[in-house]
Amino acid sequence: MHAFGADFAAPSGYLNTPSMGIPPAPVAAAVAESVENWRTGASRPGDFDEYVARSRAGFARLLGVEAGRVAIGASVSQVIANVAAALPERTRVLTAEGDFTSVTFPFAACGHHVTEVPLDELAGRVEGHDVVAVSVVQSADGRIADLPALRAAAEAAGAAVLLDATQAAGWLPLQLAWADWVVAAGYKWLLAPRGSAWLAVRPDAQDRTRAVAANWYAGEDPWATVYGLPLRLAGDARAFDLSPVWLAQVGAAAALEYLGGLDLAQVRAHNVGLADTLLEKLGLPPRGSAIVSLEADPDRVAAAGIVSGLRNGKVRVGFHLYNTADDVERVLHAFE
Repeated sequence: MHAFGADFAAPSGYLNTPSMGIPPAPVAAAVAESVENWRTGASRPGDFDEYVARSRAGFARLLGVEAGRVAIGASVSQVIANVAAALPERTRVLTAEGDFTSVTFPFAACGHHVTEVPLDELAGRVEGHDVVAVSVVQSADGRIADLPALRAAAEAAGAAVLLDATQAAGWLPLQLAWADWVVAAGYKWLLAPRGSAWLAVRPDAQDRTRAVAANWYAGEDPWATVYGLPLRLAGDARAFDLSPVWLAQVGAAAALEYLGGLDLAQVRAHNVGLADTLLEKLGLPPRGSAIVSLEADPDRVAAAGIVSGLRNGKVRVGFHLYNTADDVERVLHAFE
């Protein structure tokens, strides 16, 4: 199908973007070409620096920050480890109850005191905590954090804020330059291959972040830091770079440039319009999110031709660029 200026091969009924996004044709073609170059010995390691720079810049644009504030990585938990490992012992971390464990586990594994509270109470419970770590959009059910309230509460309490934008970036317009750290994985709403992730670091938070996987690519000039000491990391957020997953960065560069050319307000209107239409037709109140969690028989949903996720015992569906009203009707059919 053709949608938002690109061709997609997503089958009808594919509503599993919160688990894995479907790339537009140019993204898949870029990765396929890179695989062919690899297969035929036409690739050189330095060729991929261009793609890393493009994906870094593309992620920065989506958040409204400078590219020098963005580090590349491979997964959300891996990039968050740079934050969790740098915090003083037994730091008091506040998070949302039931948030994705890639957000919370790095802090718990470092021995910090992590407190979970209901998402709608988060802003009101910031006082007494050092760091707030939360997903912008909850993975399990699509609830959206009240970022203005959280920002105000964190500033009043002097708490740092880490946001996971994995389930938000790509459909929800974001301006997150105010957060100390913002992370996201690329293989869901950003339509990139798995193995691409990013960490945006506010300049005054860089000294509160540790390069736990310091490596040659994190050097000021990566090709000059391949051998030998002393430690010489980049002066900006590239100090936290992981050596890139090449094919993932090729796809991410193309995907983020494509998304960066869209009006995300229109994308949100499209996605949320479908999700809220589904809820309305089921007699449920709108939620204003692209992700919907439903009490439904997963076998009946699958029999209706719907590809979905199962989270916390509920069927989870997500609407993105390639979904249409026909997908809403397929879900409704499972409830007949």
